[in-house]
Amino acid sequence: MAFRTVFIESPCRLSYKSGYLVVRKEDGTAKVHLSEISTIILQTRQVYISAYLMAELAQSKISLLVSDEKCNPVGQYLPLYGAHNTSKRIAEQMEWGEPIKKRVWQKVVRDKIREQARFLEERDYDREAKTLYGIIPEVRSGDVTNREAQAARLYFAALFGPDFSRETNTPTNAALNYGYAILLSMVNREVTSRGCITQVGICHRNEYNQFNLTCDLMEPFRPAVDRLVVDCLAGEFDAVMRRQLADLANKEASYRGGSYRLASVISQYVQQCINALNKRIAVDDIDEFALI
Repeated sequence: MAFRTVFIESPCRLSYKSGYLVVRKEDGTAKVHLSEISTIILQTRQVYISAYLMAELAQSKISLLVSDEKCNPVGQYLPLYGAHNTSKRIAEQMEWGEPIKKRVWQKVVRDKIREQARFLEERDYDREAKTLYGIIPEVRSGDVTNREAQAARLYFAALFGPDFSRETNTPTNAALNYGYAILLSMVNREVTSRGCITQVGICHRNEYNQFNLTCDLMEPFRPAVDRLVVDCLAGEFDAVMRRQLADLANKEASYRGGSYRLASVISQYVQQCINALNKRIAVDDIDEFALI
């Protein structure tokens, strides 16, 4: 199973040969078999990449992320055809009714708040964690009372202080934004590989958002990014912190009685949510997980 995130930080040429990604730099050449790669992140604009490699990446469903001059992910290259029956999958997606979308969104929000509460509890924010646990059963179908936002305010205030705002230009927000972009790319890969389109969501419906469905299904996994930022950010948001966040896929989570890579858990979660939306399983059968 693909598991490696390849981080390209210096000028080089990327090509394909006999199943391998070939990285040529002035000081030498490195090779990585495509079967071992889940994501390639370009952290420099001084990269030349062959069309042959691009085609092989698409066929292997390997995500390619491109960064801007500040090293923030701004683009993603994904397969045009993520599944053999993409047209059927999209037709099913367009038939998702409001009641089932609201029920799945309720489950997603409850899972997100549960993980936020667990993280706070682990870090001895017992009062805030108890409040969040109390909010979970209050989340109604479609989260019409917006308990998600209420939980988020309490959660971020506990982690980063009462004056913290997600709108300010700080190293903490820079790290969170970078991590969420990595997470978004991971969920994009899973959504498209199942033949769905990212634009049509179950709660997010912004006409300017290309990733409405991805933004929906990534929500329960945001605390995985928050954990890394709390534990690893020391002062400025630098290359070391970017590498930590870029390796998000290899963090662990408890799932189905065992310990698994986060990428594997996200893959199963996305599949189960889509199955529930297509009424192949009950919403309550979407398995819970616990971030580690």
